[in-house]
Amino acid sequence: MMPSILDTTLREGEQALGVTFSLEEKKQIIDGLAAVGINEMEIGIASPLVDCNAGLLLHCRRFHPQLVCSLWSRCKSSDIRYAATLAPDILSLSLPVSDILMREKLGKNRTETEACLVSAMTLAHELGMTVAVGLEDAFRAESAFLHHIARLAGRLGAVRLRFADTVGTASPGEVAALVSSICSIGGNCAVAIHTHNDFGMASANAIAALESGAGSADVTLLGLGERCGCARLEEVAGYLRIKKNVPFNLEPLPRLCRYVAVISGRPIAANQPVLGKDIFTCETGLHLYALQKNPATYEPYPPETVGATRRLLLSHKAGRKAIKAYCETFGCTLSDSIDDATMKSIREFLLKENLSRNDIADWLAEMIKD
Repeated sequence: MMPSILDTTLREGEQALGVTFSLEEKKQIIDGLAAVGINEMEIGIASPLVDCNAGLLLHCRRFHPQLVCSLWSRCKSSDIRYAATLAPDILSLSLPVSDILMREKLGKNRTETEACLVSAMTLAHELGMTVAVGLEDAFRAESAFLHHIARLAGRLGAVRLRFADTVGTASPGEVAALVSSICSIGGNCAVAIHTHNDFGMASANAIAALESGAGSADVTLLGLGERCGCARLEEVAGYLRIKKNVPFNLEPLPRLCRYVAVISGRPIAANQPVLGKDIFTCETGLHLYALQKNPATYEPYPPETVGATRRLLLSHKAGRKAIKAYCETFGCTLSDSIDDATMKSIREFLLKENLSRNDIADWLAEMIKD
């Protein structure tokens, strides 16, 4: 089965410090995600305090009927009953499964937490909803209890189990091991992963989960989310498109990310993967020469894939081969026997500011003539 991603920018992403999206901004984000090819979005939290859920669901069903729209919900009867009035495609019930969260957040022990899951899933099904279960803080949970709860949720009819690395301390190896162990249980439940970036591994952990048998991974645009954020949609979607041939359309992604960067106040770094304005710019001598011969030598994918352009810049780092190759673009072929002093003069001239292509071509023609 081809791996997929679930975008939770409108739920987890909006939990980032200082980030709030208006209804119209959320609609634009949904439109952009649909253009990229995202087929499931978690559009918000099932709570009457959130007043835009109905409008977002209506927008999706009118303009993007192919989208699967899910809502995140606590295992509280009032939230579940509210969600039922909106009729999302999937209701994702969240349940803490580590002892510290069960005790400190819910004030419950393991037996009480298990009973809470049974009650919540029973009610959701009675109200006619398709139910997924998110296991919060799964990577700090006791293994036997985690597997027990996973089996129970499957028996109760969960269509998906989402394992959350809530505090971002798992490594790709740990993620792969857990996903593999859960997948070995069998059953009809899909396996998903929700990763956090506290040690810079959220995207890597998402990929590790998918490569270990998970059916989907959560992502957010720009990695927005609590604390250090989550797996970046642009990184995970980009990797899946380039390496796994998952048919995402990456060309509109930078434009969408720039929009979200503005409205969230999160600037995009010049060297940010997939999005940065300088990631296809090179001034290193040996690389320049190779890129001029064949861009695949030092580029993981063509810049056009993400709507970018290649820039090859001469600098003080440029060597003889790079300078010769650059001069050839002006119809000037330099001899292999050219001495170091002349090569230095050429480099210094080419590095002058405000030179037009005609200036360079004329000067090189005169230099060769002489």
